[in-house]
Amino acid sequence: MSAQPCTGRHLRGLARFNAAPPTAATTLLLGCCGSHRWAERVSAHRPYPTVDSLLAAADEAGYDLSGAELDAALARETAAPPPDAPPAARTALDAGLAAYQGRFGHAFVISLDGVAPAERLDRVLAAIRSRLGNEKEEERVVAADELRRLTRARIRCSINASPVRPECDE
Repeated sequence: MSAQPCTGRHLRGLARFNAAPPTAATTLLLGCCGSHRWAERVSAHRPYPTVDSLLAAADEAGYDLSGAELDAALARETAAPPPDAPPAARTALDAGLAAYQGRFGHAFVISLDGVAPAERLDRVLAAIRSRLGNEKEEERVVAADELRRLTRARIRCSINASPVRPECDE
């Protein structure tokens, strides 16, 4: 499900990200998207003049992922219900996540950036139900788009480029 958009690795600010050694920048980026080629590509194009240019480069590299690279990135994602979810919701979410993984072969990914915490569980359950009806190739496109959105949120949090939000706190 990957509801938490942050990785715990932070390089405070774009200037620090731009100045970081290549291995540190690549490691941070791997925490945002699990494709090595993607992380190396985004890291190699530093320095970025603005956060928006970094996010645009991340999107572009995300669109260029091969099928195998997308598979690798999706394989690094995890899906687990939030620990504070009520028992009935956890049961429903566990069942939905298992059905999704069984049908599509990878963890359910969704970006919850901009969704109020009180609405997240309902949004995830509704999305799982809706997306289980997708054909495999259609869902692959949806999952790739959600991964790009999730990656953008993770990058923003990781470089602390946006105001501190609860989902960026670890």
